[in-house]
Amino acid sequence: MRFVVAVMRHETNTFSPIPTPLSAFSRGTGADGPAYGEAAIQACRETACAAAAFIDIARAQGGEVVMPLLANAVPSGTVTAQAFESMARTILAAVEQGCDAVMLDLHGAMVADGFPDAEGELLRRIRMAAPRVPIAVALDFHANLSAELVGHATVIAGYCTYPHTDMYETGVRAARTLMASLRGEAAPRILWRTLPMLTHMLCQAPSRQPMKDIMDRAMAAELEGEVLNASVFGGFPLADIPHVGLGIVIVADAGRMDAARRLMDELAAQAWSRRQEFVYTSEPLEHTIAHARTLQEGPVLLVDHGDNCGAGGPTDNMRVLREVLHQGLEQVIAGPFWDPQAVAKIIEAGEGREVTVDVGGKTDTPALNLEGEPLRLSGRVRCITDGRYRVTGPMFTGMQLSLGRTAVIDVRGVSVMVCEKPQEPFDTGVFTHAGLDPMAAHYVLIKSRQHFRAGFEQGAKHILMVAGPGVCSSDYTQFPFTHLRRPIYPLDEDATLDRSLSYEAPAALSA
Repeated sequence: MRFVVAVMRHETNTFSPIPTPLSAFSRGTGADGPAYGEAAIQACRETACAAAAFIDIARAQGGEVVMPLLANAVPSGTVTAQAFESMARTILAAVEQGCDAVMLDLHGAMVADGFPDAEGELLRRIRMAAPRVPIAVALDFHANLSAELVGHATVIAGYCTYPHTDMYETGVRAARTLMASLRGEAAPRILWRTLPMLTHMLCQAPSRQPMKDIMDRAMAAELEGEVLNASVFGGFPLADIPHVGLGIVIVADAGRMDAARRLMDELAAQAWSRRQEFVYTSEPLEHTIAHARTLQEGPVLLVDHGDNCGAGGPTDNMRVLREVLHQGLEQVIAGPFWDPQAVAKIIEAGEGREVTVDVGGKTDTPALNLEGEPLRLSGRVRCITDGRYRVTGPMFTGMQLSLGRTAVIDVRGVSVMVCEKPQEPFDTGVFTHAGLDPMAAHYVLIKSRQHFRAGFEQGAKHILMVAGPGVCSSDYTQFPFTHLRRPIYPLDEDATLDRSLSYEAPAALSA
């Protein structure tokens, strides 16, 4: 059998000022831009992504694996039309050469110029080219699901964790149902519902309430064979598109649809009843930093969630670091901050030398009326690195990442890391590759939302969420939404569950 496996992943923050060209799809590829063919397969080796599971399972069946594309970008602004068309054509060309099944490792929240539902458009094109070829899709927990995406897939499975530590297992879950279908042991049909609610990402984690009971019920239903697959998606709320919201996808055998419908109703009702618990309320950042000063035992994680590249932020807003310096916190590791110009000036000064440089503040965010404001820093250059490291923690395990050229300067008790490429610190390697030990610091200032927990939570004594300004703010009233379907909670109190988006695959599609 011939299997086409492809990766096309991007979480699009439509308010982000950072453009996303084809060259941005380089995370994990080892070069600028995507990897193709055998290079894509090699880039997946010994990593814990869904595509790696697809490859392993296809080969275990004795099948031939064709991998036309591995494209994975750090979250940012809208993907260019040229980038999307290039990636879509590459995948489609492989399918058109003939295959027995397609297995896609997608995000589910990609927005491209002209295509607010980029993944749905990709599946539409594949389905037109290969009407009867089964398609299995692994999706991120933050997918925004549409009727087009769901309606053209045969099997869908989503991550059950946030931080996302079950990527490989999600690939296994999707592939397992696909293989059962190919063997004639199952006739999968998909049910989908997206509720009219914008959940806050700081309240989504399946390891904690209000999501925990909901996700646990879905996982148990799949594990116990009640359905073939059950996935709950927190959704990505920082996208101004019509199909945003908390989503549920159930894949059931054609003969057990009544049980699947009951499970869907149960999960949807439970999520909707807890909609108020999915709303996060923050405090002024000055209060949070002042509280941090009172904590005697470290490490204290100061998590700036307003300017996080893991949700589309540029990571060059310096407001929180400015406050840390103003309040006199010491024994601090801070970063990484994105500023290629500052990196160049620090490298020009050289290790061990004193330098004064304006860091950050190079990016304006017109959507939120935020102007960049650099922070002038004077200190000693501690080290300069190439920014390369391999992930050893539980998220993206084994992936080779690069911050680009990276420099650390010591400024009044704060070690500030500046880099050429943005990267959310979900693995301690972001610091340890430069000789910085975050577990030995009293304070660690990072820009993240939840993914930091994968590599940093276990060793932290305290975790303080800091509401810095930025395009990832948890205050949704700051965002000029114009394309959301309304009413939607919590922006509209009159939102109701019967305004959910929904789909059920007709029986003919289960063949």
